[in-house]
Amino acid sequence: MKYRILIFIFMFSSFLFAQDIEKDGKIYQVKKERIFLDGKDVTETLNLEDKTTILKKASIASEKIAQNKQALKDAEKLEKEKQKAEKAQKKAEKAQKKAEKALKQQQKAQSRLDKATKKLESSQKKFEKLKRKGKLSPQDEAKWLERLEGYQKDVERAKKKI
Repeated sequence: MKYRILIFIFMFSSFLFAQDIEKDGKIYQVKKERIFLDGKDVTETLNLEDKTTILKKASIASEKIAQNKQALKDAEKLEKEKQKAEKAQKKAEKAQKKAEKALKQQQKAQSRLDKATKKLESSQKKFEKLKRKGKLSPQDEAKWLERLEGYQKDVERAKKKI
């Protein structure tokens, strides 16, 4: 933003105002190969050597102005590139965070599935063991089957989330 303001001011001042050149204590203004002193055209009244010197100084001043303009443009371009790089970095960081979050959720879902599967298997083993030993009444067996069905549903839900 500040570069734009500088460029605007610089361009405005270079286009509206003539170049002021100082020679022999007098300040001459040069506008398009014409030399002015106190607002009066003195191009024809100056000797060739003075005219050449003043125009040469004006030319050097013009080159400096052009170099300054180019430097400001380069600075603005660098600023824009810096902003683009920062934006790209933020985007990459955001994508990385998103990927990390997805991985964390995936790991959490896998952990839940492993836990539910382990619980189902251990409950099935215990049920089979009790059934083999004949220690289950018909009511207990119905409760165990319900419990096993609940664990099976938990495993299915966990699989869906993966």
